[in-house]
Amino acid sequence: MDMRPLGPYTVSVVGLGCNNFGGRIDAARTDAVVGAALDAGINFFDTADIYGNSLSEGLLSRALGSRRDEVVIATKFGYLDGAAPETAKRAAEASLKRLGMDHIDLYYLHKPDPSVPIADTLGALDELVQQGAVREIACSNLSPEQLHEAEAAASGARFIALQNEYSLLHRAPEEGTLEACGELGLGFVPYFPLASGLLTGKYRRGQPVPAGTRLADREIDEAKLDTAERLIAFAEERGHTILELAFSWLLMQPTITSVIAGATRPEQVQANVAATGWTLSSEELAEIDRITGS
Repeated sequence: MDMRPLGPYTVSVVGLGCNNFGGRIDAARTDAVVGAALDAGINFFDTADIYGNSLSEGLLSRALGSRRDEVVIATKFGYLDGAAPETAKRAAEASLKRLGMDHIDLYYLHKPDPSVPIADTLGALDELVQQGAVREIACSNLSPEQLHEAEAAASGARFIALQNEYSLLHRAPEEGTLEACGELGLGFVPYFPLASGLLTGKYRRGQPVPAGTRLADREIDEAKLDTAERLIAFAEERGHTILELAFSWLLMQPTITSVIAGATRPEQVQANVAATGWTLSSEELAEIDRITGS
């Protein structure tokens, strides 16, 4: 497993998203997925206070057991309840209780709260850092302008990472966000790297949608499906899979630290980890841009 720096940490280039824990999979299956991740060299686990109806953090802690100190755990607050200072403090206390830990390695503001000045939120997060309840802070779903605003407002703890959606089928971060991360020294941590499964190869034009999959009961974007078909052909012509293309392409983009991917089975974890070894040429990268219209 390759590793990259993220603030004071060194994290695996594939992280495990824990959004399925307590929702799509139970405790036993969570144990199996986390065990497979540890065996594969993953040391970066990403959860949130709302994942799995607030069960994810506890299930992750149980699954890690005595190996908690071997990994970096990120969790989040503020998606439903906002980012007021007292909310941040109460949320951190609740997450620590569910995790059964005395500190959070990386604490994310899950999304911006326009009703609360970012300086107030940062002040509360800095207090948590000073108290030792949180080691480092980060943010999710912020725009380039909001990132610069946060940097200007910070008088203590500063964000070290940004987690936004980014994939071959969602390239919005290239419109200033990756550049802002580079300017501010933030690591970029993509979520939805497989575009909710469209970049796994399980959804194909003219074939029935597999039962039990994430998109089984949702309308699939036809334009994105067409693009995925072209990307599948591109990868297969070069002896690779669409999964390898999705991970390897992301890891070649600027400021990318670790790609967060969820899993419901150990085999998915193993496949994700194995999908990172393709070094794309400049010609291949240009062809990908043409296929995706970027």
